[in-house]
Amino acid sequence: MTLFTSLRSNLYSNSMTSLTLTAALALSLATNQVQAQRFDTIPDLEGVWDGGFSVRPVNGVDMPWNETNFPKLNARAKAYQEVWEETVAPKYDCQPASSPAIQYDPYHMQITQWPDRVLLRYEKDDQLRTVWLDGREPSAIDFSLQGFSVGVYEDDTLIVTTTHFVFDIAGFDDYNGIPSSAQKILTEKYSIDGEQLNMTLTLEDPMFLLEPASYTTRWLPAAKGYKLDVYDCDAEASRASVRFFPSKYDD
Repeated sequence: MTLFTSLRSNLYSNSMTSLTLTAALALSLATNQVQAQRFDTIPDLEGVWDGGFSVRPVNGVDMPWNETNFPKLNARAKAYQEVWEETVAPKYDCQPASSPAIQYDPYHMQITQWPDRVLLRYEKDDQLRTVWLDGREPSAIDFSLQGFSVGVYEDDTLIVTTTHFVFDIAGFDDYNGIPSSAQKILTEKYSIDGEQLNMTLTLEDPMFLLEPASYTTRWLPAAKGYKLDVYDCDAEASRASVRFFPSKYDD
């Protein structure tokens, strides 16, 4: 290689390096600007939220479902409902509540927001749900009682989609006798209105429902310094209470 060729090669290499660094810097600045804009629209959901009796109507047969929004059941769901009785409810064996019931149970909830996930911890049954924000997808082994949740921020709203539930004999709620299946899909939309945390929940389950069903509820800020209570369910004591329930199958 001649001296001239060597110098030309070095100049070209240095020029390309400079262009690469300039392009990388420009891309980094643009990315940071986009991220800054994106994070400006993220609602501040952090904190402990009160969903107790003083905040919303007591849950039960008519709450949050009523004649205007009660899900339309198919024949399969009606058959399950026909044979249902309170004594078979898994809650008496300390099985935690699942969606869409746990969101409405009259307890507190704590929300923690991280860059790649949102954590929803429920005082009821001491349940923790992780909402992934990093684009990951569930695998074949990610089925669970609470399902697999992914989320995205859109227009000052956290939108959560949950799939991969396991079959649950009381998966709809624990008082209407409606189960839920592995086909259940849950969509939750969380937003802030003043000091109030609002949520609209939509439930789909073609195994038992003829069409999607939904309800809207709210939480208010918990008292200053409030910490979630420990939910201590004793299986023996819980199941013992069932013996006092009359069975509809008794003569």
